[in-house]
Amino acid sequence: MMYSSRRKPVLYFKEDRRFLSGKCTVYKLFGLCMVLLLVSLLWLQLSCSGEMSSTLHDRRGPQQPPPPPPCAANAPVDDASWGPHKLALIVPFRERFEELLEFVPFMHTFLNKKKIRHKILVINQVDHYRFNRASLINVGYLESGNDTDYLAMHDVDLLPLNEALDYSFPEEGPFHVASPELHPLYHYKTYVGGILLLTKKHYHMCNGMSNRFWGWGREDDEFYRRLRKAELQLFRPSGITTGYKTFLHIHDPAWRKRDQKRVATQKQEQFKVDPEGGLTNLRYQVESRQELTIGGAPCTIINTKLECDQSQTPWCLLV
Repeated sequence: MMYSSRRKPVLYFKEDRRFLSGKCTVYKLFGLCMVLLLVSLLWLQLSCSGEMSSTLHDRRGPQQPPPPPPCAANAPVDDASWGPHKLALIVPFRERFEELLEFVPFMHTFLNKKKIRHKILVINQVDHYRFNRASLINVGYLESGNDTDYLAMHDVDLLPLNEALDYSFPEEGPFHVASPELHPLYHYKTYVGGILLLTKKHYHMCNGMSNRFWGWGREDDEFYRRLRKAELQLFRPSGITTGYKTFLHIHDPAWRKRDQKRVATQKQEQFKVDPEGGLTNLRYQVESRQELTIGGAPCTIINTKLECDQSQTPWCLLV
């Protein structure tokens, strides 16, 4: 009979009642005493060996946990197969540390396997205003340095599972990796959120993203209009057959609620185009920079304080 590998059969033994049957002779009593003596000696030996192993364990100190699996190696400087371009992976962030611990080593390994030179910039909003994803991406663009020539606007809770997804230099135009036919949640045609690649030149042509969107949502829809206004051709993946299983969405809405409140005139303003705002009117301060390694993967944390003109966007504060 076959058994599941997670189960093993229980062996039952029949009791032997013949040992104490019949008359209780001297020989039987002597044999019983010898059996009890042997059992006692065996128990004593096992107890002593257990104490000795415990003492040795204490002297050696606590057992160290096994090291995490190594990430893929960083890009060799002189290896031409990695190409000449370098990606600034910009992650707008606030208080989602569990997701960040999973995101950084995953993306570092994913991009190294694809031979994409990159650095991960986590733009951490540390002020007391509502979360502003678009402004943080603007900060990431300005703080990304001269060693990168294109950027990825990347949500921290979205992990690419299909290695056929393209993260290479989007020379022909903005490339929407998390396209509507692949994203697990958002499927409308004008959606450009989640993961979007642009050259720095093209991002500058759009004047970045609008700074008027405090709270969750709508900044991507406004940026879609900027792409059209700049006459940039938008590209999306082709030949990907994994559908809505192409990405892993690790956000837990029950644990971490999105800030979807609409304050004052925000409900009316959120559908308007911001013709002048963006990189040109962004106001912020970098409080500090921290170089971290998470699970063997390097990243830069840029602690950022955004500034808000409450005469223009009074909804940057919750009242």
